[in-house]
Parts: sequence; structure tokens; C-alpha cells
Amino acid sequence: MIPTIPSPRALNLIWTGYVALFFVYLTLPLAVVAVFAFNDSQFPSLPWEGFTLDWFFGDAAPKIGVFHERSILGAIGTSALVGVCVATLSVAVGTSNAFLFNRYKFRGRGLLYVLMLLPLVVPGIVLGISILVFSSTVANELWDAAQIDAELLRPGLVLVVLGQFSFITTIATLVISARLQKFDTTLEEAALNLGANRLTAVRTVTVPFLMPAIVGAAVVAFLMSFENFNTTLMLVGSDAPLTIEMFDRLKEGSTPLLNAVSLLLMLGSSLLALILIAFQRRS
Repeated sequence: MIPTIPSPRALNLIWTGYVALFFVYLTLPLAVVAVFAFNDSQFPSLPWEGFTLDWFFGDAAPKIGVFHERSILGAIGTSALVGVCVATLSVAVGTSNAFLFNRYKFRGRGLLYVLMLLPLVVPGIVLGISILVFSSTVANELWDAAQIDAELLRPGLVLVVLGQFSFITTIATLVISARLQKFDTTLEEAALNLGANRLTAVRTVTVPFLMPAIVGAAVVAFLMSFENFNTTLMLVGSDAPLTIEMFDRLKEGSTPLLNAVSLLLMLGSSLLALILIAFQRRS
């Protein structure tokens, strides 16, 4: 619908109802998950047994809360560590890619750009299996040829970081490139005319202009890494991130503990989104 064009009242009501139903469809599952995080029952289902905070702060079985469950806390810490590493690598490489594809013309540029986009269309499970097979093959060949145990190429956190980085960096590149395309290059030329070298001009003029996109790309990369499951499942070792830990718990049977963890994740994601919006408005 176009707001500037008058439309029948019935059509407006239908449109409003559709939008309302759409948001109910999006939020209702999240609301149900949040509500059952406070259910005084060992199962996240009806009937409602009463309100409790034990699934957050409980310290006695069978209601051990999130903040007393060491395996869950350890998994959250592992996911945060992986997310920070992936976000840092993705933003660094994404910024370099943005300059490469926006500022330079060279032979094979189009092909290289398509190759950069490929991880976005490859299913995560396929990407994880491919990386696992490749890294394991290289590790085995190194051992057979020179008796070198390439532990970093075996399933573990390093491989999880590299696996997530392989497709998240593409998203970071697209976010930063979109901002860089709006930059007025004459500002850099003015800095050069005033005596700055190329690196100083980029650092003092271009990078501050890109900062909202860089921060946004970092937040998106962190959240995508934190919630990634398919690729991580294929590459994880003994130190399980939160998504894998929750999957293992779910196989044993769902409890409101998982609802409590999910609620904390929703609140954390919302907080990061609000911080990002506030930062972009100030910028």
C-alpha cells in the first residue's frame, strides 16, 4: 500500500489486520518460551503450576537454575569467545574486502566477488561437512608425510571459528560495502592535499564515516556466530558452544531451564540491537 494514495477503509482494515497477525505470528512462540521459563514445573508445558524463579537462580536439584548450571555457563562463555573471534576476523577482512571491491578494478574482480558470495547460498550443514573433510584430509596428510600432528585442523574451537568466519565475513563485507559506496572520495582527496598520506587519510576520514557500519557488522557477526548451529555441529570438539549444549540437553528431554536460557538470549540480543540503534543515531 502507498500511504499517499487514498484507499478504501475495508482495505486499510485488512492491511492492518494482516500486519497485526504477522507480528503475532513472529512474537507468539517467543512469548510462550518466555512464559514457561517461570513455570514451577519440571516440564515446559501446561498446566501452569505456578510462578517461580528457580530456573534462573535455583541451586538444588531438580531445579538448578541457569546461573548455577556450570555446563550452561561454560557453553555461554565458549559461544561468547567464538563470537568475539568471528566478529573481529569478519570485520577486519570485511573492511578490507569493501575497499578492494569498491576502490579497485582488476582482472577477475567479478569472479572473486561471486566466490565471496558463494558461502551464503551453500547450506550450513554442507559447508561444515566440507570444511571438516578438507581440514581432516590435510591433517592426515601432514601426519603421514612428516609425522606432524596438526591439532588445529581437528574438530575444535579453532575450526568452529574458521567455519563460521567463512560465511559471516561475506555478510560483514556487504554491510560495510553498502556504507562505503555512499562515501564522498573528495574528502580523502582534501586530506591528501592538506599533507596527509593515504593511510592517515583513510584512518582519520574514511574509517570514522564507516564506523556505524563497522559496529553494525560486528554486532551482526557476533549474533550470527552465537546462534549458529548447522556449521558448528560439524566442527565442534569437546568444548561445546551454547547451541550444541542446548541441543544435547534437548535430546535428553526439554525442561524450563532451556526456556530460561532462551529468554536470556532474547534479552541479550534485544539489548545489543538497542545499543546498535542508539550508536547509529548518534553517528
